[in-house]
Amino acid sequence: MSIVNDFSAAVLDIDAPAETGQIVSGIRNSLRNDLKRRGLVVGISGGIDSSVTAALAVRALGEERVFGLEMPERHSSTETTTHSRTVIEHLGIASLRVDISPVLEVLGAYRHYDDAVRRVIPEYGNGWKSKIVIANVFNSKGFSLSSLVAQDPDGSIFRVRLSLKPYLEIVAATNFKQRTRKMLEYYHADRLNFAVAGTPNRLEYDQGFFVKLGDGAADIKPIAHLYKTQVYQLAAYLGIPESVRNRLPTTDTYSLPQGQDEFYFSLPYPLMDICLFAKNHGIALEKAADATGLSPEQVKRVYDDIDTKRATTRYLHRKAILLQEIPGVG
Repeated sequence: MSIVNDFSAAVLDIDAPAETGQIVSGIRNSLRNDLKRRGLVVGISGGIDSSVTAALAVRALGEERVFGLEMPERHSSTETTTHSRTVIEHLGIASLRVDISPVLEVLGAYRHYDDAVRRVIPEYGNGWKSKIVIANVFNSKGFSLSSLVAQDPDGSIFRVRLSLKPYLEIVAATNFKQRTRKMLEYYHADRLNFAVAGTPNRLEYDQGFFVKLGDGAADIKPIAHLYKTQVYQLAAYLGIPESVRNRLPTTDTYSLPQGQDEFYFSLPYPLMDICLFAKNHGIALEKAADATGLSPEQVKRVYDDIDTKRATTRYLHRKAILLQEIPGVG
């Protein structure tokens, strides 16, 4: 099939057995030759990416050399622990559940978050819930503004446009969660002589949807080259439990339920994958529009949003800057 002439969602179809074999081989070679570690630690969130990463690790190394960490906190959905436990039991790996809420409390993460929210909703307090949502890319005027959505104890919903300062403070406070989890992953990796597996898919990796030195930190990222649609294909092949495969992608970061497309991406992942693939392969706007059901103008806005996210998150991928070259290192 010619990608240019016959462009459709089918371009994302993969040979799941062959892809699994290549990833399994890559994990084995990386641990043996580059990382010099015995196994892998995987943070298990109950989502599709961490589940597939853990399953691939088991295929590569055996269940005895994969360690799963469940790290919920007070804002985690009840589905998180249900699905993470399902995956761990399905794979038969050793694991540990650590509630990170006390650590976040001591660090002031919840206090900093609440203080930032009260900058825009002064009455925000006990019993309230909230989340950040992004502006619709098709309605924006070339710049993206986020809003705070909050729910009071009576169930009333408030939506307030966020200025830069409270937005940055809210995001900074929630980033404590990803960095605390990564600290625990590396503790267990150190004690076991294991490496840490990162779980981003290509959409997240490309668009900078991760926290630097948080979920962005890892020794190996086995599925970073796979579009989210392809991760679901691998999940089916690997036999990931159906309840996990049917779970909608979520950030699981805020106290109100929040989809990834609400917080970061322009579109739900099936459409976002097609648009990203199309842009990466130079597909004309009209062809991408036909494949997604969007208009060419809407695809152009998504392409522009991809460029913006790449530009603004490029520093997340970079190593620390050295002011002089250091011979013999690296």
